[in-house]
Amino acid sequence: MSESHRYCVILAGGIGARFWPVSREDRPKQFLQLTQDEGSFLQETYARMSRSFPEGHIFVITLARYRDMVMEQLPGLPDDHVLIEPYSRNTAPSVALATYTLLNIDPEATVLVTPSDHIISDKLLFDKTVSDAIEYASRGDALVTLGIVPTRPDANFGYIQVTGGAGAHESGKPLKAKTFTEKPDPELAQVFLDSGEFLWNSGIFVWKAGTVRAEMERCCPEITRLWQGWEKALNGPDAQGFVERIYADIPRISIDYALMEKSDRVWILPAKFGWTDIGNWESLYDYLSRHDRDGNSARTAGPLLMKDNANDIIYSTPSGKLTVLRGLRDYLVIDTDDVLMVCPRDDKKIKDLIAEVAMPNYEEYR
Repeated sequence: MSESHRYCVILAGGIGARFWPVSREDRPKQFLQLTQDEGSFLQETYARMSRSFPEGHIFVITLARYRDMVMEQLPGLPDDHVLIEPYSRNTAPSVALATYTLLNIDPEATVLVTPSDHIISDKLLFDKTVSDAIEYASRGDALVTLGIVPTRPDANFGYIQVTGGAGAHESGKPLKAKTFTEKPDPELAQVFLDSGEFLWNSGIFVWKAGTVRAEMERCCPEITRLWQGWEKALNGPDAQGFVERIYADIPRISIDYALMEKSDRVWILPAKFGWTDIGNWESLYDYLSRHDRDGNSARTAGPLLMKDNANDIIYSTPSGKLTVLRGLRDYLVIDTDDVLMVCPRDDKKIKDLIAEVAMPNYEEYR
């Protein structure tokens, strides 16, 4: 298809709560440089997408309080390419806002929607997969998801079962979606891997704007009915006020639950590029700058001295500060200017501990 009808929307409105205490409400993870990459997650995502989309065809959707950070990190992004959500309502409302905005710009738009917190390796293969997905979506009425061929039974990712039987993904061709499973337990993840019928749900979607609009009207009218009059309102002087009124009533729901699991137009394009959804500290383990033979993964601004430690994740931001650890095994150690968190590498314990920070007496640390 013509590049003039290709668009990308980067979702950058989350607060990254599971990366506390480094990710905070006033500067969440998408604006941070947590890995060995040169830029923040948002900057790396924008640079990656700039290889596949024409200048001026990338939009970022975020919350009002993060608008200035987006402009600071992406100084070449036009002001009107930052789409503002007044409240965080998960990804389905974000997709609706982006879809109606782009339909006003280009009724023939084919759109890729991507999170801002992925790590992608093998640039050439990624670019080719994106091009294939855009070409396939532009030719029909498919809602395309990039499905990552799994390499391990990871319980931190969602899974999509595809048609065609075991190993059908080896063809590299789009496959019809069959079932969706959100973050199975480790035993079920192993079953999925062994079956050869499941792919990881990347959360990267490609579709024609007109197609996704029609499917959302059919599958989640509780969202689309609120947008009546969008053609004129989004081009009018009170466009932001129109959006704010909608968001006051719009349901909080993901695009997976609202649309993808209900639609019969979902196709999965198998992808083999290296991919990780950086959703929690555990997922960052492989991407910190320092690893040792005892399985420790670390990134510290100051020197690090360890003895008799194994399989720990250590992240320290204060510069000039010596971090000294001994005898810790399978622990998470996160040190910032105002918070020190030490917790076993157990996802439930970490989530429970971070949930405690939501209490009023810890408000200054959120």
